[in-house]
Amino acid sequence: MLNSGLLPLSVGPNGVISGDKKIPKECFVKHCDQRRKYPVLYKLEFQAAVKVETHSCRHATKLNNKEKNQNPKCIAYDYNRVVLDQLPNVPDSDYINASYVDSLLKPNAYIVTQGPTENTVNDFWRMIWQENACCIVMLTKTFDFIKVMCIQYWPSAKVNSENYGDLNISVLHEEELANFHIRTIQVVKKQGTNEEETRTLLQFHYTEWPCHTCPFSNAILEFRRRMRAVVGSRLQHDNPIVVHCNDGGGRSGVYLSIDANLELAEEEDCYDVFGYLKTLRQSRKGMVETLNQYKFIYDTLEEFVLCGFSWFPVKELSQKLKQKSMKDIETKLNEYQREYQQICKMTPRFTIGDCAGGHRGDNREKNRDVLIVPPDNFRPYLTSFQGNTFTDYINAVFVDGYTKPREYIVTEWPIKHTPGDFWSLVYDYECSAVVVLCLPPRDSQQYPPFWPEGRHSKKYGPVFTIDHISHNHYANIKTWLFRINKKIVSLTELMAGVKAPPRTVQLFQLTCWPLGHRVPTSTNSLVELMNMVERWRQRIDYGPVVVVSHDGRGRCGVYCAANACIEQVIQHGEVDVFQAVKTVRRHRPQLIENMTEYKYCYDLVLHYVLHYLNKDQKEKK
Repeated sequence: MLNSGLLPLSVGPNGVISGDKKIPKECFVKHCDQRRKYPVLYKLEFQAAVKVETHSCRHATKLNNKEKNQNPKCIAYDYNRVVLDQLPNVPDSDYINASYVDSLLKPNAYIVTQGPTENTVNDFWRMIWQENACCIVMLTKTFDFIKVMCIQYWPSAKVNSENYGDLNISVLHEEELANFHIRTIQVVKKQGTNEEETRTLLQFHYTEWPCHTCPFSNAILEFRRRMRAVVGSRLQHDNPIVVHCNDGGGRSGVYLSIDANLELAEEEDCYDVFGYLKTLRQSRKGMVETLNQYKFIYDTLEEFVLCGFSWFPVKELSQKLKQKSMKDIETKLNEYQREYQQICKMTPRFTIGDCAGGHRGDNREKNRDVLIVPPDNFRPYLTSFQGNTFTDYINAVFVDGYTKPREYIVTEWPIKHTPGDFWSLVYDYECSAVVVLCLPPRDSQQYPPFWPEGRHSKKYGPVFTIDHISHNHYANIKTWLFRINKKIVSLTELMAGVKAPPRTVQLFQLTCWPLGHRVPTSTNSLVELMNMVERWRQRIDYGPVVVVSHDGRGRCGVYCAANACIEQVIQHGEVDVFQAVKTVRRHRPQLIENMTEYKYCYDLVLHYVLHYLNKDQKEKK
């Protein structure tokens, strides 16, 4: 293996394995293909990289300092630890579990630390001030699996500011996106009786990285892009980026590997994944904790090589669409086709085991198509008890939006015996709106009505009754306002005095997208429908939107992806249909199932920009 050239390793005169081969950018995809073909290569590399010489940790293991460490396996070495200014009469107050770490281009580019605890939060802010950090990258939730991973070391929305030692912390601005939040934090230090110094820094908080799995590569790349776009312009040469997860180990190491290798690629057109892992392990214990995390680094860098930056400013939209429609002379494909092929190659495939719930005997008849079944990790579980013959299953999947995770729930038109499950879904997840993207023939046995068509109440299943409140019909769009009433039938819940308050939901139906048509007959009506749903959600506080099509695959992806793109246009003045479609297909690969739908997403965004964007921005002002 070592002599084959498959591993970037060499054996020195003392038998020590070293990694001195950087991988040229143009060879990186081939390099990753080899590792997929021979997975043992990942294992050999990882095992060789983590067997590095360890350094002394005398300060970290002192009796006074042991309680300051969240995880004894992730502690700072003495030689590169961050040394705090000593507090008067406080022994060992110079210690914090934090380490200086080099990037591939710059020494001490990062400070890696653990998430602050109740005991160490003041030390954390002392370090931020002392090192004059302009950016904090946080890679953990505060709670995960009912365990406190890291205390919230910034003021909540209800509090103006909080004091940590002699530092006053306040949040000036917070921007929420589906996978991460960006906070602008002000730090004020009192220096004398009336004197104070004020600094601002940014906190990039990745919120969708569970501690035992890896996130989605395109989401991490977007997070890193946002961080570098803002910090790169503000970062002074000597100011380090402070990076932490819960213990300053696995996830911090993964992020540093991705960030440092992307920086190296920008400068030298090559990657050094193996060599940099050795650097990380020599800088701090426990960085890049598992083999899966090591594979994820390769996968993410490969995704960047294949996809690059697919966004562009909204002002270039018309020009870009003209370019995308031009065919390449060699491949005979235009840019739309090339992008869609790339998305199809990178879309995950789920096994029957991944979708076990939908294939169970008592759930099989709840699917219109046995080939379109939701993966258990990404499906909504029904929680309303409707009797012993009902299960927690409905053929539906969560889909992320641009600013909120799990913003949409995509499902199929209910069949004869599942309307009760449908209304359980809407009720259990406090959905604000239901969007129906088709108009089946009247009195269709295949697509039975699942909402009251008249003004009378109607019961669906043993538990749910739907009351008609009002309706409005416009050109190509019909809307109904319903009240969902739930009856408690569980003896346990009755004994416990559980209440089931009625909930209100608005249902929107697009009537200009006949069955058999790949796109609606009126693009303007679909964009207007999106605007109506958004205005309704603003009024009643945001809840998930249930998106319904005849088969739970066609049309739904167009609605979700175009909505995400429009939000990106409004919030950041950017267009990125490629990544929006990639995101939509994560949990249901059949969404955006053909080239027509993919190109139509671009057409929808163009229509919104030409006819709605300026009007919407004026209304907001």
